[in-house]
Amino acid sequence: MPSWKLVSGTILGFFAVIIAGAGIGIAMVNTPDENKAAQAQNNVFFWADGSQMVATGGSMNRQIVTIDQIPLAMRNAVIAAENESFETDKGVDPMGIARAVVNMAKGGATQGGSTITQQYVKNTYLSSDQTLKRKVTELFIAIKLGVTEDKNKVLAGYLNTAYYGRDAYGIQAAARAYFGKDSEKLDPSECAFLASMLKGPNLYNPDGGIGSAATPELNEKRARQRWAWVLDREVAVGRMDPTERAKYTTFPQRVEAEQVRSLSGQTGYLVDTAKQYVMKTLNIGADELARGGYQIRTTFEKPKVDALAKAVEDTRNGFIDEKARPQTDTFVQFGAASVDVNTGAIVALYGGPGMDKKYFNNNANTSGVPVGSTFKPYVLAAAMEYGTKKSKGAGISADSKYNADDKTVINDRDGKPLLGKDGTPFRQKNESERAFGYVTLNEAMEKSINVPFAQLVFDVGHSKVREVAASTGILKESMDPNDNASFALGTSTPSAIRMADSYATFAASGTHHEPYSVTKVEKNGTTLPGFEASKPQRAMDNSIADNITKVLKNVVESPEGTGNKAKKLGRPVAGKTGTTDKNKSAWFVGYTPQLSTAVTLFRSDPSKPDQGLQSMNGVGGIDSIHGGDIPATIWTEYMKEALKGKPVKDFPEAEDIGVVADAPGAPTATPAAPTPSPSASQSTPPASPSPSVSPSPSKGGKPTCQPWKLCPPDPSGGTDTGTSSGADGGASGSPSPPVTGKPGRPGGTSWGTSLGTGG
Repeated sequence: MPSWKLVSGTILGFFAVIIAGAGIGIAMVNTPDENKAAQAQNNVFFWADGSQMVATGGSMNRQIVTIDQIPLAMRNAVIAAENESFETDKGVDPMGIARAVVNMAKGGATQGGSTITQQYVKNTYLSSDQTLKRKVTELFIAIKLGVTEDKNKVLAGYLNTAYYGRDAYGIQAAARAYFGKDSEKLDPSECAFLASMLKGPNLYNPDGGIGSAATPELNEKRARQRWAWVLDREVAVGRMDPTERAKYTTFPQRVEAEQVRSLSGQTGYLVDTAKQYVMKTLNIGADELARGGYQIRTTFEKPKVDALAKAVEDTRNGFIDEKARPQTDTFVQFGAASVDVNTGAIVALYGGPGMDKKYFNNNANTSGVPVGSTFKPYVLAAAMEYGTKKSKGAGISADSKYNADDKTVINDRDGKPLLGKDGTPFRQKNESERAFGYVTLNEAMEKSINVPFAQLVFDVGHSKVREVAASTGILKESMDPNDNASFALGTSTPSAIRMADSYATFAASGTHHEPYSVTKVEKNGTTLPGFEASKPQRAMDNSIADNITKVLKNVVESPEGTGNKAKKLGRPVAGKTGTTDKNKSAWFVGYTPQLSTAVTLFRSDPSKPDQGLQSMNGVGGIDSIHGGDIPATIWTEYMKEALKGKPVKDFPEAEDIGVVADAPGAPTATPAAPTPSPSASQSTPPASPSPSVSPSPSKGGKPTCQPWKLCPPDPSGGTDTGTSSGADGGASGSPSPPVTGKPGRPGGTSWGTSLGTGG
C-alpha cells in the first residue's frame, strides 16, 4: 500500500500538471478580433445627410458598431436574459462547464457555453463544428478574456457577431432588418425583441423558420412570450424599473422582411455609381469590395433622387404605352444626372426603372448614346478661345455670321470644299429645308441649325474643340475620333453624368469640378484616404464661359429657341437640346447657377446591348421626338422640385468678347435680302440666302399639344432644326468614318443625312 504522502503528492502533482497545462493553453491562445471574425460584412451606403441608404455587398449582412452605438436598453436586456452575472464573472460558468464535460464523457453531443463571453468566443469562429478540440480552445479563450478584456468590448463583440434571423448578423444589421433604424435608436421594447431572437431565430423569428415546429404562427407565439419574459426578467434582476416596464404592453411592429436591404428603384443605380467611384479611388477590384466592411458616405440627396425619379416616371406614364404601341414604345429608356455646380457632387441620378426589373445598365452613366446638338457649345467655346483662320487666332464673337442654308457646301481647314468619295462637294444638311441665309452663331445655337457649326468646327480645328470639351470634364475616350462635320453635331457619347458636370463648368464661369459621388469611406473604424474634394480647375476664361451661358440662355428664353419649354422653371436657365439621326436619342442639358442636370431618352433592348440604338420615330404616337419636349419636360419638373426654396439667382453678366469673324460671303450689314456673290466662297448655297425668314402660320391655328409633346415642327424651318451626321451619314451610336471616301447620293452631290433635330 502506498503511503499517504505518496498518494497526496501524486494528486497534487496531477493537479499541478493540469493547472500548468491550462496556464500554458490559456497563454498560447489568441484573443479574437471582432473585425476579423466579421470579415464577411456588408458595405453600408449612406445618403448625403448621413442617414443609411442600404446595406449590401457582403456575403453576410453585418455591420460592426461600437458599444456606445448599442443602447443601454439592449445591453440590459441581453445580460438579464443570457448572463445575469456577466459584469462580475470571469468569463466562464463552472457549473455549465461541468455539465458539458459530463455530457461529453458519456458520449453525448458537446454543449454550448452559457456565458456571454463563451458565446462571443464561439461566434468568432463562425463555425458550428462540434469537436472537443474546439470546445477546449473556446474555454481557454473565454477564461483569458474573462480576466484580461474589458467587459464592454466583450459585450459589443458578442452583439456584433450574434445571428438574429432575417439574414442579419450583429445588432446593427438586426435593427435595420426588423425595424428599419440604426441600433442606437432602438427603444427598450425593440431591444427585448432582439434579445429574444438570440434564443434561436429559427423558432422565435415571427417570419417563421425551417421545420414543422417553426411556422410563423408558432414562432410568433413563442416570440411574444419570450419578449414579455425578457422585459419581466430585466425588472427581476434590477435592470429596469417596474414603472418603465409597464409602458411596454404592445408587441413591437416590424418592417417588411428584406425591405431595408432592397436595391429596387434607384438604389441599385446609386450603389453601382458609388461602388465604381470607390473602386477607382482605392484602386481595388470588385472582389475586394464585395468582401464588405466599408462604410460609404455618398453625395446623393434623397429628396432630389425621389424628385428626379418622379419627374421621369410621371412623364413616362403619360408618354409610353407598350400595350397599345408595342412596335414603337418597347425598350424606350430614360437616364438623367444632376450635379452641384459649385462642387461637382452628383446629387441625384436616374439610371432606369430598377435593377430588380432586369434593367442592369445604369442609364445615368451609360456610354454609346450620341449627345447630338448638346455638343455644339464646345465648338462655339473653342471658337471664342482660339478663334479661326480668318480671325488669325483671335477669339471670335457669337455675333459672327455663318451661312445656315440647308445643303450648304462645307469647306475643310484649307478653305477647299470637302469632298465625298465620288469627288463631288459635300453639302451639309439641316433637318429643315428653310432658307435661313446668314445667321449669327447665337441664332444658330438658338435654333440648333447644323450648317454653321459643321463649318465652324473646320475653321477652329477639331483638336481645339476636343481640348475645350475635355477641360470641362468630357472624357476623351467618349469623343468621336473622326475629324468630320459630324463631330461638331454630336456623334460623341458622353454619359449624362459627364454632360451635367461639363455644363456645370459654364455655370461656374469656367471653373471645372470633377464629378464625384462619395465623400468619405471608412473600414474598421479607419477613414481611408483619397475621398477629399478635388481642387477645382480653371477650364476656360470666365468671359468665355459667361458668353456661352448668355447664348444658351437665349436657347431657353427665345420664343424660337429649341429649349423654350425649360423657361417654365421660372428662374434664369441656360441649356441646349440635342436629337440624333433617325431619332435614336434625345437630350436636354441645362443649368441654373446652383444645379446642372442632363436628361437623355433613347431606345435600346437592355438584354441585347450589342444591337445598338433603335429609332424612336413613332414612340408615344409622335412622328419625331426632340430634346426640347420630353427631356426638357422631365428636366423642368425635376428642377422645380430640386430648387424649391432656393434663392433665385442670375448668371454673371457676360462681357463683350472676340471679334466678329463673319464667314466669306456674309453681309456686312443686315439687308432685307442679301445675294452673296458666287465667287465669294465655295460654301455659297445654290439658292439666294435670306437673313431672316419668318415661318408661315399653320392653317387653322396651332395644333393642340400634350404637356410632354411639342407641336409638329414647321416645315418652313425655325423650330428644332437639328444636327447632322455630316458627309458620311453618321450612324448614331458608332464612330463616323472620315468625311472623305464615301460616295455621294444619286445626282453627283454628297451631303449629310440628318443626325437629328437638335432639339
